[in-house]
Amino acid sequence: MTIPCDMLVFGGTGDLALHKLLPALYHLHRDGRLHPDLRILALARTALAREAYQALAERRCRAQVARADFDALTWSSFAARLDYFAMDASQSADFGRLAKHLGHAEHRVRVHYLATAPDLFEDIAAHLAIAGLAGSHARIVLEKPIGHSLESAKAINAAIGAVFDESRVFRIDHYLGKETVQNLMALRFANALFEPVWRAGHIDHVQISVCETLGVENRGAYYDRSGAMRDMIQNHLLQLLCLVAMEAPVRFDAEAVRNEKLKILQALKPISGLDVQDNTVRGQYTAGKIGGQEVPAYYFEKNVDNDSDTETFVALQVEIDNWRWAGVPFYLRTGKRMAKKATEIVIQFKPVPHRLFDGSQPNRLLIRLQPEERISLQLMGKTPGKGMRLAPVELDLNLAQAFRQKRRWDAYERLLLDVIEGDSTLFMRRDEVEAAWTWVDPILKGWLEYYQNPRPYSAGSNGPEQAQSLLELQGRKWLE
Repeated sequence: MTIPCDMLVFGGTGDLALHKLLPALYHLHRDGRLHPDLRILALARTALAREAYQALAERRCRAQVARADFDALTWSSFAARLDYFAMDASQSADFGRLAKHLGHAEHRVRVHYLATAPDLFEDIAAHLAIAGLAGSHARIVLEKPIGHSLESAKAINAAIGAVFDESRVFRIDHYLGKETVQNLMALRFANALFEPVWRAGHIDHVQISVCETLGVENRGAYYDRSGAMRDMIQNHLLQLLCLVAMEAPVRFDAEAVRNEKLKILQALKPISGLDVQDNTVRGQYTAGKIGGQEVPAYYFEKNVDNDSDTETFVALQVEIDNWRWAGVPFYLRTGKRMAKKATEIVIQFKPVPHRLFDGSQPNRLLIRLQPEERISLQLMGKTPGKGMRLAPVELDLNLAQAFRQKRRWDAYERLLLDVIEGDSTLFMRRDEVEAAWTWVDPILKGWLEYYQNPRPYSAGSNGPEQAQSLLELQGRKWLE
């Protein structure tokens, strides 16, 4: 059970709070994971009575929580924790009212969760300090994106760092809270089987794909300013790459783990100037069909400019300049309105030195994060009957079945518990964020300098043809 604390959710009427944070907190409450004295205070500009907000939260949580997990008695006890306070996060005076509402509690842990636009991060931190709400027991949680560029990320980090020391800053990436991502570390560092072959001498290449069938939904205005590179590559995919490629930390704690991830970000071979033409592919979806339904082109989506050149798809060939990975290409890919929803990591091993049998294929390790969480190792086996005919056979680890889980934990459940307990292992450190932007910024600049307009691809496809060529020119192909 966690410690008593106040969980303050700025942007409490937004989609993130209502669709992710409150359902996660409800599940933690239902499972007895929250201290009886933990309070949740939602903050937003809309004038709402506490009862009206509780009714809104109940409607949204019912839509997100499985019917079997939602019951009126449990919700009633959860709602008793839930309060609402109307305020404008851009106005310093409102923070004085907030401090008065909370009352004096010098030693009580207060978690300030900023589920707001990044433009407000700096102001909120400064206002919290002025109102006396950023003491030594206060913590702050920042949602991505942390900035729009290296310069803006440094400005946000400096403003936050002026109020909160680094140990109390939690930059959240919900991908790191997924069970399979953490199992990746267990797979690598708790099994002697993989360590000898987890290197350039045995691995041909690595693929990391985050494919979505959804479009921009209600995020058109934000997405059109950001694009797939800033929205997905700079954070989610680079974090997954770090976990695949990092060295074993000296111990499993926040600083040791993040030190090793930082080394990978610093070892990424730069892609700049003309290199963007050979090592990157930008795409933007046009009209097409997904699940038999017609969907519009990106530039006809709500709150998107009709002449937008924002990318909805990115594929990259990345290299890591260190002794373990020299010469091994990492292929990163993310896109919206793709043929299927899938987040997966593919470790493609090199073929056997001598091909003794027909039909032999290289071994492959598949780590799937969604739609289901599983890890499978593809080996070659003999088919029944006469002769030596081979076929791929999978050793499959279904995590839910293996551990007899009744319900799979949501990433936000785990990460919210970590914030409350002060464990920052699965969160990004300031220098990680800035190292990622240091690598991403030259790619964005190269696209502008060399007029790398997005390549069109039909909604419901696997992306632009050029993304296939990125691998095919080297005799490889994406795992679809």
